[in-house]
Amino acid sequence: MFVELIATVFAGIACAGLVMALNIITGRRLPKWIMPIAAGAGMIGMTISNEYTWFDRTAERLPEGVEIALKVEEQGWLRPWTKVWPYTKRFSAVDTGTARRNENLPNQRLADIYFFGRWSPISQAPMLFDCAASRSALLIDGADFGADGAVADADWHAVPADDPILKLVCEG
Repeated sequence: MFVELIATVFAGIACAGLVMALNIITGRRLPKWIMPIAAGAGMIGMTISNEYTWFDRTAERLPEGVEIALKVEEQGWLRPWTKVWPYTKRFSAVDTGTARRNENLPNQRLADIYFFGRWSPISQAPMLFDCAASRSALLIDGADFGADGAVADADWHAVPADDPILKLVCEG
């Protein structure tokens, strides 16, 4: 976040510098208000660029085996351009490389889910999936496993069969 702030300030300085150079070239014929307008436009442009490139920059740094399952795009009336081109504000990823199976329960998978947000810290939660019954259970508070490996105290929730996280875990 600090690096983006510094980049935004420098974008404003660069745009103001370009206008200053253009003003000198034209014999100081440009109005005085054009330099702060150029600086502000450069800073706004840099901020918009950072918003739209955040997802790609974050996604390319994911380790091997972590796959993106769900993207949440955002639109807002305070940013009218997002009505035409929405940007990704948060996404969920599944660590398919370390997903675990139990031979006694072949339809169940245990995987780590990661939640990424534009201005939020990364959150991780272990989640149990029942692929045959299309349901899932978060295991944030831990879990008690029975002798056969079944989770004894899982709080199961129904999940649509076409849920992207369920599909990624069960098909992977």
